[in-house]
Amino acid sequence: MAEWESPGIDVLLQFAKEAVTSAGEKALVLYGKGDPRMKFDEALITEAELTQVGLFKDRLNSVFPGHAIFGEQLPAEDYVHGEKRYLWIYDPLDGVANFQAGIPIWGISLALLENFWPVFGVTYMPVTGDLFYAVAGREAYWGDRKVRIPDTGEISNDSVLLTYSRFHNHYESSFPGKIRNLGSTAAHISYVVRGRAVAALLANVSYRDLAAAQIILMAAGGKIHRLDGREFHLSDYLGGQRIEEHLIAAPDGAFESIRVYLKRTGIDTAKAKDK
Repeated sequence: MAEWESPGIDVLLQFAKEAVTSAGEKALVLYGKGDPRMKFDEALITEAELTQVGLFKDRLNSVFPGHAIFGEQLPAEDYVHGEKRYLWIYDPLDGVANFQAGIPIWGISLALLENFWPVFGVTYMPVTGDLFYAVAGREAYWGDRKVRIPDTGEISNDSVLLTYSRFHNHYESSFPGKIRNLGSTAAHISYVVRGRAVAALLANVSYRDLAAAQIILMAAGGKIHRLDGREFHLSDYLGGQRIEEHLIAAPDGAFESIRVYLKRTGIDTAKAKDK
């Protein structure tokens, strides 16, 4: 029996890009088809997510049958060899409220780990056609273009801070620019990567929400911090538990200049259900 041979990074990355773009095409069939009589069409979202997950499982099993998918089983606790060392983290629909309402800011994310270590992350927004990706420790890309968070200088009236929907119920802000919620964690971080926003305040997020986006952010010169200043390690949440604390995604070194504008009102925001 021939010895198993590991696929190269280029092969794995190409598979990931094709997987998210293909999934995006399929998701567009249901995009904006929510029942207008309902504020949130849960049946449509369930159908879309189940369809997306099933398609990805079939695609992965046909190409890399020994690879694991996050959520189906806990990651191995020890170093493993062969195909089992690969773990895919797939988020089939980031921005579900936008998706069902016909608002174009939603996407699909896919990341790959090899024995706990991030390999790459890919995010795709099907309506706008924006594809972001990065191999860990290398450059970040927006389509075919390398991207790096620009040095925007001082925060001004034109600066944009992206937040979650209940931000104004839980914070007092002296931020001089515009504060917006676009409804998608991956999109928020992608806009920070492109320099369209100076930072994104994240709440009620999960491992799936951040797995791909954080790799891209770090490759572009950004970082995620806890609001209290402590270092944030996404690997602490491999067990799938919810990330209760609030986080700031910003250019590396810009965290303090953002945090000074934010003051918690004392309300427990960890229970907020909206992004």
